[in-house]
Amino acid sequence: MSIVVTGATGSLGRFVVEGLLEKVPAEQITAVVRSEEKAAGFAARGVKIAVADYNTPETFDGVFAAGDKVLLISGNEVGSDRVGQHKVVIEAAKAAGAALLAYTSAPGSLTAALADDHRGTEEALLASGLTYALLRNGWYNENYTEQLGPVLEYNAVTHGAGEGRVSSATRADYAAAAVAVLTGEGHENQTYELGGDVAWSFAEYAAELSRQTGKEIADNPVPTDTYVGILTGAGLPEGFAAILAGVDASVEKGELVVSSGDLSRLIGRPTTPIADSIAAALKA
Repeated sequence: MSIVVTGATGSLGRFVVEGLLEKVPAEQITAVVRSEEKAAGFAARGVKIAVADYNTPETFDGVFAAGDKVLLISGNEVGSDRVGQHKVVIEAAKAAGAALLAYTSAPGSLTAALADDHRGTEEALLASGLTYALLRNGWYNENYTEQLGPVLEYNAVTHGAGEGRVSSATRADYAAAAVAVLTGEGHENQTYELGGDVAWSFAEYAAELSRQTGKEIADNPVPTDTYVGILTGAGLPEGFAAILAGVDASVEKGELVVSSGDLSRLIGRPTTPIADSIAAALKA
């Protein structure tokens, strides 16, 4: 029996594998990757490596075995057939007799177009009959703190979220929750709404940036159409810009406030505040 992690060298997957290495022997972990070279560090530590691609179903032949626990990390190719890609993993896991398939989804309250692929994948997973765990991850702190260049250049946080709030946490926090589910008991057929302990507004985010940088960073809310224009003007494709602006519209409606407490309960500690992630990003 292995714990199998797809997308294991991605931004979230790396944290998951590192967390698993602290809990179980390396030989019980299988990292599914598209590039064996990128997984060399894990292989050197005894992690099993399987090379497979969501877009090539036959590459998943033999990846899973009976009794495996699988973490399906959602693909990052927004606009592609992500549901079809995810079904490849679900079907391969079912054929092999996997004991559990956990999926990194999106908050159940999210109505933005970005959630459509997640809802479709959830439906496919439930229809498969596999024992499942839905990890409905909220937003990452890093979605914001990794994009500080333009903010600091123009001294403004520009967004289309109005006075909406976000219950974000770090990738490491969400990865720790996945590790808890993959290595713990009692998570069969459970749905977890995951988000940070403290929701913040963009005005508060701008104020915290101002405090930490010593600069006056303005909160600059704009209408959705204006925000799409700003994003396309910065070089984003119009379709992707519309998806991002749609997320901000959902934030304004309160759809990214997660009050379940599931994340901190699973990881056994408070989630990482946005202020800590800002400090880490500025230091880097």
